[in-house]
Amino acid sequence: MIIPVRCFTCGKVVGSSYSVYIDRVRNGEDPKAVLDDLGFERYCCRRMIVAHADLIGEIAPLG
Repeated sequence: MIIPVRCFTCGKVVGSSYSVYIDRVRNGEDPKAVLDDLGFERYCCRRMIVAHADLIGEIAPLG
């Protein structure tokens, strides 16, 4: 669905960095290096970004 605004575990803001992460990874950068550069050091925040399934495009036409 929609990327959560904050990490469920620690509360760090992750929602604003998702689009930057996707753009940089699509341009060929290493996902680990991108997450490090964006400041996501904890694995709880990293999983919020990496494990997100962006389904809003599939759900939106139904609404």
